[in-house]
Amino acid sequence: MPETAAERATEKKGLSLQYQMLVGFLVGLIGGLIVHVSAPGAPWVEAVTTYVTGPIGQIFLRLLFMLVIPLLFSALVVGISEMGEIRSLKRVGLRTLGYTIIVSTIAVIVSLVVVNLLQPGNGVDPVLARSMLADAEAGARAIIDRGAETPSGMSAVVGIVPDNVVGAMGSNAAILSVMFFALFFGIGVMLTDTPNARALKAGIEGLFEVTMRLIGIVIRLAPLAVACFMFNLAALFGWDLLVRLSAFVGVVLLALAIQMFVVFPLLLKFAGGKSPIAFFRETQEASVMAFSTASSNATLPTSLRVADEMLGLPRRVARFVLTIGATANQNGTAMFEGVTVLFLAQFFGVELSLWQQVMVMLVCILGGIGTAGVPAGSLPVVALILGMVGVPPEGIGLVLGVDRFLDMCRTTLNVIGDLVAAQVISAGEPAEVEVAGT
Repeated sequence: MPETAAERATEKKGLSLQYQMLVGFLVGLIGGLIVHVSAPGAPWVEAVTTYVTGPIGQIFLRLLFMLVIPLLFSALVVGISEMGEIRSLKRVGLRTLGYTIIVSTIAVIVSLVVVNLLQPGNGVDPVLARSMLADAEAGARAIIDRGAETPSGMSAVVGIVPDNVVGAMGSNAAILSVMFFALFFGIGVMLTDTPNARALKAGIEGLFEVTMRLIGIVIRLAPLAVACFMFNLAALFGWDLLVRLSAFVGVVLLALAIQMFVVFPLLLKFAGGKSPIAFFRETQEASVMAFSTASSNATLPTSLRVADEMLGLPRRVARFVLTIGATANQNGTAMFEGVTVLFLAQFFGVELSLWQQVMVMLVCILGGIGTAGVPAGSLPVVALILGMVGVPPEGIGLVLGVDRFLDMCRTTLNVIGDLVAAQVISAGEPAEVEVAGT
């Protein structure tokens, strides 16, 4: 605690981390746009992004991913073991499941209404789109091949239970398996009231604290990494791709904005007992981190700290909801996948009935649960769904150019949605249980 207080005192003397990241974001974006306008296609620009800004951003992400598995495991085990009894875990778990189903249903309705009203697939120039498709053919084929390797149906359900925990920890695609093991292990720790079990719990809590300390050190690189991410995006692509696919980008952003600024504030106000303005102000750091990294997993440490220090949520509830939500509660990813599939169906002239569209959105929600929380993790799911409804999977090449930007936006919605869920579920927890849990 003394170190945390010292960090806070130091932070107050200068810009807080979220404002440092915002400065890095603006510097990278403006610098990248200037380079894109003044020296488009220059060899030195590619050299800088390949050998300087690109590696810096990747090293930052790899440092975070290196710590995500021990953080996720320890946070979930400690959060479950602190529930005190199965009844408390059952209550929080059922509330989390119910919340996810309700909010996901709202996301489905919002996406269907927006994409059918605005028909973005009918406004794209076919000649331009097919030339872009040819340019992105190699990237699209790689995504399709990766999607073919992704388990689906009953094999995906069986795959949630790991046969090798160590192997699962080494794969982004097996993150659900790691969570299952942590959930199972946490229940075991909660049910075993022996000196050794209590010592083990203390050790895992120590692992959580050490991991958070290391992540705190890594996060200090965030402003530089954010500047590098935005420079790469702006210098290589500028706004050209956004303009050329403006109808598609606009519909995705509109659907995400409705969920973020209409649905979430209503949930906060009436179910979470929290002022939406105060909530968004207190979660700025998580928003900037999510937007910059385009990774729910990389943002999880920041979300846990924001829930604890800024929102003041019960740790046992926040740890459970946020670690589960980082993989299972992905409204933004589901909305993007659904709108993308319907957009490409419109473009290729594939007529989908309302029931087929609803089924597409439901599959997107279920697919989002197993989507790796890393940049571009949802694209293999999109490729699988395209083939399922008779749309050429190669069509995913149309959106590859703007995916990074939209990935940043939908990840922000995913992360804020997890924090909204933690706020709502914490508000429904009995006061005396919260005291016992802390």
